[in-house]
Amino acid sequence: MQITQKPYRLIVLLTLVSLTHGCDAGSNDTPAETSQKSSTEEEALRTVSLDEKAMAERGITVEPVKRQPFRSHRDFPGTIELNRRKVANLTTLVRGRAIEVHVDLGQEVERGTLLATLESREFGDAQSAYLKAKSTLYVVTRAYERAQALLKEDIISVAEGQRREGDMVRAQAELRESYQHLRLMGMSGEQIKELARSRSIHPRIYITAPFQGFVIARNIAVGEVVEVTETMFVVADLSEVWVFANIPEKDISFILNSERTGGRQIGELHVHAYPDEVFRGTVTYVSAVLDVATRTMDLRLELPNPGLKLKPDMYATIRMYSSPTSNALTVPENAVQRDHERRFVFVRIDSGTFEARDVKLGDSNGTQVMVLNGLREGEPVVTNGGFTLKAELTGEEL
Repeated sequence: MQITQKPYRLIVLLTLVSLTHGCDAGSNDTPAETSQKSSTEEEALRTVSLDEKAMAERGITVEPVKRQPFRSHRDFPGTIELNRRKVANLTTLVRGRAIEVHVDLGQEVERGTLLATLESREFGDAQSAYLKAKSTLYVVTRAYERAQALLKEDIISVAEGQRREGDMVRAQAELRESYQHLRLMGMSGEQIKELARSRSIHPRIYITAPFQGFVIARNIAVGEVVEVTETMFVVADLSEVWVFANIPEKDISFILNSERTGGRQIGELHVHAYPDEVFRGTVTYVSAVLDVATRTMDLRLELPNPGLKLKPDMYATIRMYSSPTSNALTVPENAVQRDHERRFVFVRIDSGTFEARDVKLGDSNGTQVMVLNGLREGEPVVTNGGFTLKAELTGEEL
């Protein structure tokens, strides 16, 4: 049994050696040739060749990579709001009943325009108290002056003179208190003087507009009793508006270094209602802290509102521009092709051959994009028809 097994093992070993030698003999490429072949195949996978007719049919156009002045922009969603410095919530300082309402919702008003008239018993009582205090002071002052004369002649005692002086001091304090009460109710010093002169009580309260603007809220009707906590009207000056935007953390540096004119940051505003118009305003507020919930920074743009086109609560887009770069390497936005996270352009390497070249890009301004790496100035890149070249390269259908 052992004699018959040994030749069998030898035959198997010889067969394996022969097969191995045959495989080695069938591969005649050297390592250098293999590397060169691999490089050639890789290059072929990155290039597209077209004849002149095919290029014309696909509308292929080529432009050189340029260095030129460049500035980018970034857009941020925002909401138009009233200028909070020019909004008045009008209330009454005294409880009263509305006997006249002189304006309607949306009406334009001037400074001092009469909005409503209230009648207030409390207001009338306060005027009456003032007139009474003024009369009391007149009486006790006269009594004090007579007491001083009698005191000099020893007709009255010193104690009586002091009592009458005390009456006068108390009356003076009561008059001051009633005067201040009227001022707190909204009467001016001139109106109080007129009350003292005429001694005629006017229990009516006149609600007037504090500045020129529009009545954007009216919460009052004739016959209603108005409490001091109720807002009767809201008047707003709409000649200027504010726009607020939330700036993400990643864009904060861009905002802080954005373009300035005369030392001030300028922003553009775009709204869907007027797609062909650009409104410009000034950045007047940038928050010093982030919103904890949204991780964003508040930005406020203030701008004029010609023709009152911009309405509060409109959605808008704030566009901020970077500081200009004088000599940036750029290509048209149309030249850039995208494949997931990859960005590349087609570079013409001879008359009909185009290479897909990976590039690292910077900011874009919508028409041009800054090139940080991958291209040199003057290299010819495809600016129109790049999508068809990409389809040729990847085998995608157009």
